[in-house]
Amino acid sequence: MSSDQGRTPLDSRARIAVDLGAESCRVSLLRWRDGQPDIREVHRIPNGPVTSGHSLRWPLDAILSGIEEGLRKAAVAAPEGVASVAVDGWAVDYVHLDEDGKPLYDPFCYRDERTLATKERTDKILPPEQAFRRTGAQPLRINTIYQLLADSPDVADAPWLCLPEYVLHWLGASRIAEYTNATHTGLVEVATRNWARDLFETLNLPIEAAPPIVQPGTRLGHIQGSLAQLPAFRDTELIAPPCHDTASAVAGIPADLGETAYICSGTWSLVGTVVQQPNTSDEALAARYTNQGAATGGFCFHTNVNGMWLLKQCMESWSSAGRAFGVERLVQEATACKAQAGTINVDAEPLLLAGNMPDRINSELLRRGHQPIPDVPGNEPLFARVIFESLAARYAVAIANLQQMLGRKLARIHMIGGASRNRLLADLTSRRAGLPVDCGHAESSTIGNFAIQLAAAEGVPPESAQLRYEVRQWASRLSGPAPQPALSLRIPD
Repeated sequence: MSSDQGRTPLDSRARIAVDLGAESCRVSLLRWRDGQPDIREVHRIPNGPVTSGHSLRWPLDAILSGIEEGLRKAAVAAPEGVASVAVDGWAVDYVHLDEDGKPLYDPFCYRDERTLATKERTDKILPPEQAFRRTGAQPLRINTIYQLLADSPDVADAPWLCLPEYVLHWLGASRIAEYTNATHTGLVEVATRNWARDLFETLNLPIEAAPPIVQPGTRLGHIQGSLAQLPAFRDTELIAPPCHDTASAVAGIPADLGETAYICSGTWSLVGTVVQQPNTSDEALAARYTNQGAATGGFCFHTNVNGMWLLKQCMESWSSAGRAFGVERLVQEATACKAQAGTINVDAEPLLLAGNMPDRINSELLRRGHQPIPDVPGNEPLFARVIFESLAARYAVAIANLQQMLGRKLARIHMIGGASRNRLLADLTSRRAGLPVDCGHAESSTIGNFAIQLAAAEGVPPESAQLRYEVRQWASRLSGPAPQPALSLRIPD
């Protein structure tokens, strides 16, 4: 692609990005108006796990029904037709299929506690240190590997697909595992970028049940079924984006990630950068860094940090007490706060749980020797300021650890996700980390999804150097004006 930012794709029909989220799923439409990209969310459905007996599962029928409704809305909104559809979403969860390719049951949610005992047993066969060296993935109990081992024997041999790839299959694609998403299973070998066959054998998992791995940008055929009868979908390609939403989000950053750290900050935060070689050292394992496949080569090397979950839980608590607040108002009022209540460890176990978050924050303040904040009307901005200060402090530690493991200093930080709209958090992070922070796109996963679609549609080969260049150019084109640096606000000391 030329560097001309006014270029439009060869096929100027619309494109659709489906993004599966653990709290909501959305369908976004990319159209070209007078040569300019126009991305709009056409449909969003609430999502969340539901209790079924003693299990926590995803309501698959409701998710698929919502996606279909969104696709039908997009078809109406794009009379020029839809050139392609791609699906990204959260990792690790999967769907078991019967002989006809239909789901055997609603998939388990990664928060289900069935893996607690499985993880403990598996660690005796496959020690965490060994698993990390082989796969590069932090050996977390939510990983697909431990979920598969927790399955009942009657489904152990059934083929399976991770959720985004299942949606593509439901739309008409063959059964595949997209590489960036597959690396979250804990079953992909970093050296070969393919399934670690001996791990399957050691753990008595049938490798025949695992789908073949394909790379981001792979073209998967066309939409089938009733949707294909709609004029807009009569010749619509299915494309594998980076099926893991974080890999799509990182692909949506129009910057040189060799010198840039990223913070994907939403409900959870991921702090890291893209590296060409995985880091499976003891230091990386201890610091809880993981190596996940990147969309255009290399690895997303990052650590998981608590995020805006803390503020959301506080807001729910205040709302139930009749004290409703919007995020923008809280950010504005927290910016003006002069009182400093201290910081907390945002990754403390009690803060990962739902409910009574103001009380949980006060307990953590006391644990660090700070005075608690009375949970009364008017103190909400103080809680918000503690959360933002504490997140910024944790991000700075993560960046420092990252630079130490890289053996070099990074030039800047690029913040994406919902918190990229929070200029106070960006400014505090910049101050504490000692690096400029660019506030990127709030829906970066959608940008990356579309960027891969556009590059693939023009015949750019997966895993090529050209793909890396094309995706960055398209991400820049779709993101709009260049991100503004942080430090735009005067923060009271």
